[in-house]
Amino acid sequence: MMINYQKFVLNNGLEVLVHEDHSSKIAVVNILYKVGSRNEIPGKTGLAHYFEHLMFGGSKNAPVFDAALERVGGSCNAFTNTDITNYYVTLPAVNLETAFWLESDRMFQLSLTEKTIETQRKVVIEEYKQRYLNQPYGDVFHHVRDLAFDQHPNKWPTIGKDIDDIVGYRKEDVEEFYLTHYSPDNAVMVVAGGVKTEDVKRLAEKWFGEIPSSKFPKKTIPQELPQTSKKVKTVEAEVPTDALYKVYHMPGKMQDGYLEADLITDIIGFGRSSVLEQSLVKNGHIFASVGAYILGTVDPGLLVFSGKMEKGQSAENAEKALDKVVKDFLQSQVEEEVLSKVKNQAEAMKTYESVQLLNRAMSLAYYAHLGDAELYQTSYEKKTKIPSHQIMEWANTILKEENSSVMYYKAKGG
Repeated sequence: MMINYQKFVLNNGLEVLVHEDHSSKIAVVNILYKVGSRNEIPGKTGLAHYFEHLMFGGSKNAPVFDAALERVGGSCNAFTNTDITNYYVTLPAVNLETAFWLESDRMFQLSLTEKTIETQRKVVIEEYKQRYLNQPYGDVFHHVRDLAFDQHPNKWPTIGKDIDDIVGYRKEDVEEFYLTHYSPDNAVMVVAGGVKTEDVKRLAEKWFGEIPSSKFPKKTIPQELPQTSKKVKTVEAEVPTDALYKVYHMPGKMQDGYLEADLITDIIGFGRSSVLEQSLVKNGHIFASVGAYILGTVDPGLLVFSGKMEKGQSAENAEKALDKVVKDFLQSQVEEEVLSKVKNQAEAMKTYESVQLLNRAMSLAYYAHLGDAELYQTSYEKKTKIPSHQIMEWANTILKEENSSVMYYKAKGG
């Protein structure tokens, strides 16, 4: 289960991990920047995701990023979330240096021309409209986050709080964001596949060694105060049926209670045989579907219950039915067979994920950004050793009514 790797750090702060897998003729270069929507401020939300688009807009020596990569048989993609922006390139291992050239060029000399800024602005606004505004239930997490959080940037989704923010970015906002966050000391690079560590060292020094660290201090992130009373919001929209979202504040990724929260949602909500599915969908008449999961953020985040109602059933009644299931759960013991089933599922997932080279590279980068790549293994081992009484203690701490925010997402005229 362990992923073998070598690690070194350049003088400018770039952390590099190498995972050699000589059964592969492919190489993956994954660069994670420690910047996501948690690093934004009100009025300029969505910048991290917008920047992911800008990074494909060309750089000083590579006007068309994708084209240069395709010439050597490579492909690329990226994603942004609350905590990170992650870029990955897959290409034949013999052409590894092309990925180093391209990635170093955009880390240091991205083309932030008016033309690129405007082109990508249009693209992101279009994505915002299609995925969040014109999609049934598309803006749910805009409302849920805004309701649950008072201070913290988790208050808005990664795409941004509203389109006006994206419309309003000025060239200097974009440049400041780049100079603050896109620097070697704010990145983790993982090179994986049919590569040799000494080659990666040489290429890293050659292409990244001269790039200076950032001189710009990062803004401090406002911390959320504990919630002391339940919050409720009702939204009406053109959707076929009501939906219910009930969320509870929970610890962040590296804090005590995080793994327990993850297990709580697995126990109560994973698979067809779960208590949520059995009580509310199979043997109930209010819910058409239901789920439980955590948002998995570095800073304290949310444990989520969500469901869509059967036609004509109200979100308010759905909440009552959900509350009863949660209450019964809190008064019960976790059966050992359920717990071991959930832990076996976690192991199966982990094994499945580690089959693909790209997933191994991403996992190493992600855990390195949390502070130590070893956490990939140790946090998993810790999770499998948590006793049931400890899970229930956390369940009773987190699943309190005063710690909840609930949104009734109502079908208009329903």
